[in-house]
Amino acid sequence: MIRPGLCSVTFRELDAERVVELAAEAGLACVEWAGDAHVPPGDTAAAERARSLTESAGLAVASYGSYLRFDGTDEEFAAESEAVLAAARALGAPRIRVWAGRTGSAETPAAERSRIAARIREVAQAAGAHGIDLGLEFHGGTLTDEIGSTLRLLEEIGHDRVLSYWQPHQGMPEGDALQTLRQVLPRTSTIHVFSWWPRHERLPLTDRAALWREVFTVLAAEGSDRDALLEFVPGDDPSVLAREALSLRELIAAGTEDAR
Repeated sequence: MIRPGLCSVTFRELDAERVVELAAEAGLACVEWAGDAHVPPGDTAAAERARSLTESAGLAVASYGSYLRFDGTDEEFAAESEAVLAAARALGAPRIRVWAGRTGSAETPAAERSRIAARIREVAQAAGAHGIDLGLEFHGGTLTDEIGSTLRLLEEIGHDRVLSYWQPHQGMPEGDALQTLRQVLPRTSTIHVFSWWPRHERLPLTDRAALWREVFTVLAAEGSDRDALLEFVPGDDPSVLAREALSLRELIAAGTEDAR
């Protein structure tokens, strides 16, 4: 099953209650809560409130969208990772989205790459004790900026609870983007869904319908349960969420039918 949902960062300026209302009204099933907006690291009260609002609306917490990047001194890293895990536990999140550093794979020295991998493994072990997975943001400016580095990093970490998110890299042709999905598919947990082209321009999801229909065909054919989360909408406009959510559900359905 591919479960349609929303990243709360899409509407970072809105209260958590309004985010939940919008997601429910749009017919979505789950929410990834943003660590830089609605559920700050260590703020267990905000996490518990977001969880209560989500569940009361009949939705699920998909994940905790943290900005943990595994940098800083040992003391800074320990404090930040503990705060992120505390928020995720209070939120009832089955997964924490994390970032593999702050520099691209070509610019990161081998020793720093090794340190990041070790720290990710350390957090995965701590999170796993509470039944929580980690998901690497698939993004430029990190060690997951290209598919080869992403796959190597997953092997270097060597932990079953560390998986990858997937999204089309900005400016990447559709065929190339789909190839990255096919390569990382066995280790992919979550899809961030948006229609940006050619770079940062935020378009309706239907403007890249061919790409997303094929994405959902590939996912449905593989058959694992995953979340497909809307991340950003044109103009950051709450009034278009219902339209974009409908497009998402229709594209998931079309891909599922194509895979049969």
